[in-house]
Amino acid sequence: MIETIYLIILIYFFLGGIGFYLINRKKDPATARKSYTKFATYFFIINLLFFSIVLKPVVFSSLAIVIIIAGFLELLKLFGKDGFKQKRFFLVALIVFISLAAGFYFFSRLQKELILFSFLVLSIFDSFSQITGQLWGRRKLFPSISPAKTVGGLIGGAIVAMVSSVLLSKLYGGTLFMSVLLAVGIVVFAFAGDLAASFYKRKFNEKDFGNSIPGHGGFLDRFDSLIAGGAWVMFSVYILNF
Repeated sequence: MIETIYLIILIYFFLGGIGFYLINRKKDPATARKSYTKFATYFFIINLLFFSIVLKPVVFSSLAIVIIIAGFLELLKLFGKDGFKQKRFFLVALIVFISLAAGFYFFSRLQKELILFSFLVLSIFDSFSQITGQLWGRRKLFPSISPAKTVGGLIGGAIVAMVSSVLLSKLYGGTLFMSVLLAVGIVVFAFAGDLAASFYKRKFNEKDFGNSIPGHGGFLDRFDSLIAGGAWVMFSVYILNF
């Protein structure tokens, strides 16, 4: 089963690679190189998280702690760069982050099959929303907050994620209906988490949270949607009894 899932991941990456080629073939070499660096880094991250979940779940929990701590420090760094002026906004953002981060941590301690299902759906949505958005996205969703987000990207990523949730529904033993419902929540929370992170950056006039991850920026630039999506899954399990 795991081998089949990993083969599916490789197929998705192959399709994603074709998409990146189509996107970058007319761009200047420097921009294309940066895009391919982002793609290669993402491939490494997905493999790291995938095998940490499958082979040693405690490693994934440890990585979750690292992501949470790094995210907190990045929030604090931008607040500090602004001279600690927007205290009320930072306090609200911190409360939201702590709530989602707590949910994400408890998510990292769920059964590995459910973690893997959620991680795959979220990663597929995240990657294909970017690819379809750059290929076919025309209408901007929130240009003043996140200029790269388009209607086409959101719809394209959501469709691929929903179809994937059906294909992966037997992975954790849930019904088809519950798998799709869980996937819908993952998509909504992932998108909202990404948008909230972008709003925080714009509030402090920054493009990225940092430069610790090549091609992506900081930890929150890469893992904001994972934190929010994971929090939704934890809420679904403990509150909604999925």
